[in-house]
Amino acid sequence: MSVDSNAAPVAAARPARETRDVGRILRRYAIFIVLAALLVLFQSVEPAFLRVNNLFSVLQSVAVVALLGIGVTVTLAVDGFDLSVGSTAAFTLMLSSYAMVVLQLGAVPTVGLALLGGAAIGLINGFLIVGLRIPDLLATLGMMFLLSGLQLIPSGGRSISTGVILPNGSAAAGSFDPAFLLIGRYRLWDLAPLPVVIVAIIALIAWFVMERTRWGRVFYAVGGNEAAAHLAGAPVKTYRLAAYVVSGILAALGGVFIAARVGRGDVFAGSSLLLDSVAAALIGFAVLDKRHANVLGAVTGAVFVGIVLNGLTMLNVPYYTQDFVKGIVLVGALAITFGIGRGRR
Repeated sequence: MSVDSNAAPVAAARPARETRDVGRILRRYAIFIVLAALLVLFQSVEPAFLRVNNLFSVLQSVAVVALLGIGVTVTLAVDGFDLSVGSTAAFTLMLSSYAMVVLQLGAVPTVGLALLGGAAIGLINGFLIVGLRIPDLLATLGMMFLLSGLQLIPSGGRSISTGVILPNGSAAAGSFDPAFLLIGRYRLWDLAPLPVVIVAIIALIAWFVMERTRWGRVFYAVGGNEAAAHLAGAPVKTYRLAAYVVSGILAALGGVFIAARVGRGDVFAGSSLLLDSVAAALIGFAVLDKRHANVLGAVTGAVFVGIVLNGLTMLNVPYYTQDFVKGIVLVGALAITFGIGRGRR
């Protein structure tokens, strides 16, 4: 009788334990399961979807989003949020174009000026947040509006290309340096776009720093409990300031990539960067059930967004429904991650 009485609870507990295990697997790999399902769906409807050239086209389209998503992730790690990344990228896009077309600078000075501009923007954001104690959302929102207006002033609201009429009535005589255009258009081995390779290297470095070094642990410690990190001797203000500088530099590099790819300072080129990069960073919470900002998750989120948009485009889904479909898929993946087995982990 004692054996039977003990076996009954064990047998009853086994299904519950198996259910928890299934829930844990679904939470951990939900985004990859949804991604695999989308790949199968798109490939079954459009056989050209998984061709190498199309896949590299997807990666090229999301390279800038991934870059900005990494920057947002670093600010999230210190319990911040950079809403100005899209405007920073758009501003440096226009700055790079102005530097070459109007100021007639070469490729190297132009890239240096753009990165310096991104670092300065990040430094100002950090000063507003750390020095003046303005809430991060308000400070970076203000910077977003400031940059959105500032980028239009030098050209009088016009896109910048050779011969553009400036506000003083003169025509710009410069042009894009061919060496600069190679940054956005060159393909290694005639296959891999250079921006994709550069972003992959940056992502690998960022992942290593954030996940495998003391610096990364301090970033997360500052975000987890700022007071405790301060008492433990961490330079909290320095790390928070550094997070926004890193975000600004990465966003500026994204602006350089766009300028080098399109070959003009398009005033509308960065319009969707903020939402897509923030979506990529937030999807990162669902990757491998991390439930916190992480670099691998941000890159995965960017690829996820890119595959959804590319697949919908190839399926001729009307443009005005694409954001809706993307939102449905995103909410579904996050619901699986945060909803299944939520009570017990």
